[in-house]
Amino acid sequence: MWDYSDKVKEHFFEPRNAGVLEGANGVGDVGSISCGDALRLMLKVEPETDIILDAHFQTFGCGSAIASSSALTEMIKGKTLDEALKVSNQDIADYLDGLPPEKMHCSVMGREALQAAVANYRGEVWSDDHEEGALICKCFAIDAVMIEDTIRANNLSSVQDVTNYTKAGGGCSSCHEGIEEILVKVMTERGESFNPGAQPKEAAPAGGMTNLQRIRKIEAVLESVRPQLKRDGGDIELVDVDGKTIYVNMTGACAGCQMEALTLQGIQQKLMEELKEFIKIVPTKVSSLTRAMKG
Repeated sequence: MWDYSDKVKEHFFEPRNAGVLEGANGVGDVGSISCGDALRLMLKVEPETDIILDAHFQTFGCGSAIASSSALTEMIKGKTLDEALKVSNQDIADYLDGLPPEKMHCSVMGREALQAAVANYRGEVWSDDHEEGALICKCFAIDAVMIEDTIRANNLSSVQDVTNYTKAGGGCSSCHEGIEEILVKVMTERGESFNPGAQPKEAAPAGGMTNLQRIRKIEAVLESVRPQLKRDGGDIELVDVDGKTIYVNMTGACAGCQMEALTLQGIQQKLMEELKEFIKIVPTKVSSLTRAMKG
């Protein structure tokens, strides 16, 4: 499992500047929910000085995405727009005392949201360069320009590095050849040779639970809260586990209850404490039996 710094945990459990910013005059949207991560960064800029008076965010994503967004808003408040634009994704990671390599793409997303918000304030059209024919990773909609810029900015040298920093190549892997071509180009310019067997930067340590052990822990946590739910006429069942997303079905009195969101938040907290990782719990109306029948 990934090792998160205390500062990452702090900004996840108690994010700064989360929610809508009233009077925002610069808004940047990046990512998409279908790809697993989406971020809206809102700025309130003083027109006379271009100083960022306030910054808020809304994000759909993992704990690292929330922590990176929270950190970014704290870092840029009080800076001029030009000063803020000098904040790199590595600066965001450093502010958080580091991110797991597999989560560096969260800091890259924050950097892009900042560029988009500044462009919006200035009345410019911000483009993420998803040009026709330039899309490399179809699974996560990552284009060649973003991959090349990220390789240059972070001195990357392996396909796994690119996946960690952009998510490109983390799906079906059919784009690995395209990623390698970009690596060869950039590394040749740096006077380096591309080595397909190169180890990623700060490779994550081996070990951790098997999928079966992880699912059993999840089931044990749900079992521990079930008696309380049943006393109130409700229940919960595990539907599916997809990476860091855990799908559950709330039944009985718990389904549609006004306290459902609060209940799920508490269960999510228990799961993160037990698994020692950031997860997202999502309610669904599809029961495990129905899913099994469809499968």
